[in-house]
Amino acid sequence: MSAATHGQTPYYFVPGPSRHPIMAAIGLLFVIFGAGQWVNGHGWGAYLLLFGLLWWAFVLQQWFRQAIGESEGGQYSDRIDVSFRWSMSWFIFSEVMFFGAFFGALYWTRVHSVPNLGDLENALLWPDFKAVWPSVAAGATASPAGIVEPFTTMGPFWLPTINTALLLSSGVTLTIAHHALRENHRGKTIAFMWLTVLLGVTFLFVQGYEYHHAYTELNLKLSSGIYGSTFFMLTGFHGFHVFVGMLMLLFITIRLMKGHFTPERHFGFEGAAWYWHFVDVVWLGLYIVVYWM
Repeated sequence: MSAATHGQTPYYFVPGPSRHPIMAAIGLLFVIFGAGQWVNGHGWGAYLLLFGLLWWAFVLQQWFRQAIGESEGGQYSDRIDVSFRWSMSWFIFSEVMFFGAFFGALYWTRVHSVPNLGDLENALLWPDFKAVWPSVAAGATASPAGIVEPFTTMGPFWLPTINTALLLSSGVTLTIAHHALRENHRGKTIAFMWLTVLLGVTFLFVQGYEYHHAYTELNLKLSSGIYGSTFFMLTGFHGFHVFVGMLMLLFITIRLMKGHFTPERHFGFEGAAWYWHFVDVVWLGLYIVVYWM
């Protein structure tokens, strides 16, 4: 939030009717329909997906610009600030449940599904199956037809460890920027915010290289049995969240350069910081459970 004077702010701001929600929904419709057609072998679906993403990005840019204008115009009171904090808290809670489901899938696979497939009852149907994790041993790919190609699992060294160092460092630089903003050291805040954004972008490039290494050298793919599907599901969705968090921090940095936020009122900054620290914590869980265990 910006430095709106209390004399200008209404008791509670109620926005007028807006076209943005329906326009964003239309963009997402193109995204989902295009992606569905693409994965089912229709090449034109990729272009429809791209069109939907561009549409959606344009609508969000207009929507965010309007919200920023309302904030800088003194429309948001302390009551709006509280509602924003609750909204961001519930949003992050929903993300916790989102990743909780994925971690739960990995836990259930390793502790229940794979061992159950190797018990005496299933041995009569599938005598060569080996109930081991990772499912890389011969016969352990849950593929009696032999359609899963041999692959190598992904260890913690060195790319995942480098990415861990990058994310932990970005959490430190973000905290330094927050303290600098609270002390009204705007130049220091902007410098450390740009450093945080750079660390986030570097993480994404390292993960992209890791995926290329997995596909080309390890033959580890999304289709590599339950290990491959859970690996890419967890790390891929986390990478998407890093991308979203990096965009949040980028937009906040640009707003800082335009003079938005004060030491007393800067929840836009804090909300992005909450999200980024959440992404950091999730990665630590992934680093331990996916790469080490």
